[in-house]
Amino acid sequence: QVQLVQSGGGLVQAGGSLRLSCAASGGIFSSNAMGWYRQAPGEQRELVARITSDGSTNYADSVKGRFTISRDNAKNAVYLQMNSLKPEDTAVYYCNGNLIRYADGRPWLENTWGQGTQVTVSS
Repeated sequence: QVQLVQSGGGLVQAGGSLRLSCAASGGIFSSNAMGWYRQAPGEQRELVARITSDGSTNYADSVKGRFTISRDNAKNAVYLQMNSLKPEDTAVYYCNGNLIRYADGRPWLENTWGQGTQVTVSS
């Protein structure tokens, strides 16, 4: 079973920093982009940052200049460095991407979500 396993997150004061990690288990990254999303209570899930396999990135306007997404293809891991955090960044954060697993003699592509990590920023 392929999974994306997240770590990091927690409670931080406004202006602080946190780093989220997301690693593949049971599969490997495909050549597609990986992304970080977040969902605040009562809100829809939104894309925070996205990175392609060659390192091209794009960010939601609300986090530009504060968050940095990176990936290590050798480790099948993606990271989100969050600086200058604001109370409005409070949400559950999810990583997402297509993973490849091998079964029945062939590769299978599965879109996979991490389990979610709570980030809470106090004012």
